[in-house]
Amino acid sequence: MRYLALAADYDGTLATDGRVDAETVAGLEQLVASGRKLILVTGRQLDELLAIFPQISLFERVVAENGALLYRPATREHKILGQAPPESFVRALQARQVSPLSVGHSIVATFHPHETTVLEVIRDLGLELQVIFNKGSVMVLPAGVNKATGLAAALHELGLSPHNVVGVGDAENDHALLSLCECGVAVANAVPMLKETADLVTEKDHGAGVLQLIQEMVNHDLTHHENRLTRHHVLLGTRDDGEEVRISPYGNSILLAGSSGSGKSSLAAGILERLSEQGYQFCIVDPEGDYESFEGAVTVGTGEHAPTVDEILQLLEKPDVNAVVNLIGL
Repeated sequence: MRYLALAADYDGTLATDGRVDAETVAGLEQLVASGRKLILVTGRQLDELLAIFPQISLFERVVAENGALLYRPATREHKILGQAPPESFVRALQARQVSPLSVGHSIVATFHPHETTVLEVIRDLGLELQVIFNKGSVMVLPAGVNKATGLAAALHELGLSPHNVVGVGDAENDHALLSLCECGVAVANAVPMLKETADLVTEKDHGAGVLQLIQEMVNHDLTHHENRLTRHHVLLGTRDDGEEVRISPYGNSILLAGSSGSGKSSLAAGILERLSEQGYQFCIVDPEGDYESFEGAVTVGTGEHAPTVDEILQLLEKPDVNAVVNLIGL
């Protein structure tokens, strides 16, 4: 199974007018039953989300406030991932009659057309804040905080790689989310630019589009779309005519053959470096100790002591750690 989790936006994606219908909830339950995990990634504040979405317990993690807060439904614990908004900023917006105005742990939110006033206040106070749009919503967050950073924090806790995640959304603030995920999907009602940059676009809108995506994940792990999922293909080199040669990082076997001294080890090292640069995990089974000091990898086993299975598995449980299994000691 390639795709181990679905990271979904709430409003405009799972939900229509703030509510998730019964068919979509059933689809979410189907995905969980398949052994995959659900992560909710939303611009909403946690309290309002808990009030309108009773099925939130289906999700392993919830990224709220557009990446600024991480919630664990099973234990009802939360972790703040962004700085609190300056009180002077909130007071200035209130003084300039910005309404409605919502203040969370880190996010400050309002609606169009107040973005002009928001930007003026940020400029006048000399603050390092960013403005993010979500269709008619205007969200203000600390610089560098977005759905991708929040999802990365959730995946770290779950021991998952973004390369095993499908992301789905509908609005401007979902660009970062879809970009981080191995497969980024826009529902049919998404804003035009998100549909243009997404790997896939569903035929149906809102929850029906997510349900379509879930069925394709459960039934065939998106293999029917492999010819379109080329964004993360790994560059091997170029042909004599300048054409690039790329391979899918998943499900391929490569035979490197040649006489002694022909460059097999150098080519293998080059492929591993390309994989590492793109954040893919690799494991080298090294019977002769040739890769003992390979940069970017942790070696288990020495010439005197063979590696144990537990040592190898403990390394591979961390998706951001590469392993070299040195077998000289066998």
